[in-house]
Amino acid sequence: MPGKAFRYDTAAPVLVTGATGYVAGWLIRRLLAEGFAVHAAVRDPDNAEKLAHLRRLERDLPGRLKFFRADLLKDGSYTEAMQTCRVVFHTASPFASVVNDPQRDLVDPALNGTRNVLASVERTETVERVVLTSSCAAIFGDVADIALAPDGILTEEVWNTSSNLDHQPYNYSKTLAEREAWRIAGTQTRWRLVAVNPGLVIGPALSSAPTSESFNIVRQLGDGSVKAGVPRYEIGMVDVRDVAEAHLRAGFLQRAEGRHIVYAEVLSLIAMSRILRRQFGDAWPFPRRVLPKWLVWLLGPVVNPMLDRAMVARNMGYSWRADNSKSRRALGLDYRPLAPALVAMFEQMVAAGLVPPGTGPGGPGLAPASADAAQEGEAAREGQLSGRRVVRGAPPVVETVPGALVTK
Repeated sequence: MPGKAFRYDTAAPVLVTGATGYVAGWLIRRLLAEGFAVHAAVRDPDNAEKLAHLRRLERDLPGRLKFFRADLLKDGSYTEAMQTCRVVFHTASPFASVVNDPQRDLVDPALNGTRNVLASVERTETVERVVLTSSCAAIFGDVADIALAPDGILTEEVWNTSSNLDHQPYNYSKTLAEREAWRIAGTQTRWRLVAVNPGLVIGPALSSAPTSESFNIVRQLGDGSVKAGVPRYEIGMVDVRDVAEAHLRAGFLQRAEGRHIVYAEVLSLIAMSRILRRQFGDAWPFPRRVLPKWLVWLLGPVVNPMLDRAMVARNMGYSWRADNSKSRRALGLDYRPLAPALVAMFEQMVAAGLVPPGTGPGGPGLAPASADAAQEGEAAREGQLSGRRVVRGAPPVVETVPGALVTK
C-alpha cells in the first residue's frame, strides 16, 4: 500500500525543551532531517559531553541547531529560546533519581515547569502550537484501573484518578502537569495545545547516557537481577522513533488536536525476555519463569523497597488494553514492530557497559551498537538524510496546512 509523504514549511524555527532527553534526541534528528532551525533548550549549553550526540546530528543533517540555556524551574528562562518560533515541543520533564518528598521532588517541579514554559508561550506572539510530551501515566494510574474504563479500554477521554502523593506519585505528577497545561490552554485562543501520551518507550538512544525508566527494566532483564523470574506484568510499548514522529506530526498536521495515546503493542516482562533470549540465547541470564503474584506480593518489597504491596496488588496479573486508533488516524502513524527496537536497545546497553558482557555462547561476539550506530542505521533504513519521510502502510493523502505543511 502506498505511503504518505510530507514536506514541511521550515521557514520558522521550532523550540524543543529538554533537548538532551531520550525522546527529544530523536525528535531533533527528525526536525534537522527536514531542514528546520531547531532551538534546543538545555540546562547547560557548555556541557560538551551531554550535547555530543546533538552536535553529531547537526554535523550530518541539513537543519541548523542552536542551544539556549533554560531551566524548568527558573521563571522566564525559555523566553529567549522561544523567540520567532512557531511550534514549541515541550518534552522537558523533571527527573528525580531519589524521591524523598513526592510533593517537593515530583509534583511541584512538574506543575511549575509546565506553568513556566506556557507563560513564555503566552509572551511569544509567534507561537501557534505547543506539543506536550505527556504519558499514558496521565490516563491510568494502575493497570487494575483499566477494567473500570468504558468497555475496559483506555481512550483519550480517560484520566488517571487513582494516583496520589502516597501511591504512584510519578503518575500523579504527570496527570497534574497535563491537566494544568489544558487549563492554561483553555484561557486563550491564539495557540493550540496537542498532547502525546506514549506508553513505555523503548528502542536505542542517541545519547550515551539515557535515563528513561525503560532502560532500567531492560537492564534488569539482562543483568541477573530477575533471573529467578518476573511477575505477570504487561503494558503498551512503543518505539522511541515512533514517539518522535508522533511529536513532529502533532506539531504540524492541521487536524491534530487533543490527546493521543501512542503505543504499538502490549508486551509482558516475560515476552520481552523471550524476545531477547531468541536473539541472544543463553549469553545473558534472561528470566524464564513467571512468578506467582502471591510470591511477588510477599517478597517484592523485601527485594525492592520501591515495589510496595499496593503496587503489586493493583498492577500484577491484569490485562493492559488501550485504543491507539486516534494516533493512527489523526497522525497517520504506522507503528514499528517492537522486537527489533528491544534487541537494538539491549545491544546498545551492552556496548555502553550498562549491562555486563554476556558469558554464554554469543556473548563476546556481540557487535557493539553505539549511539552513532543507532543514528546511522536509522538514516540508512529510512533515507532520512534526504529529508523525506515515508510512512509505511498509509494511503496517499493530499493535505495542505497553510504556513505549516504540504505534501510532496
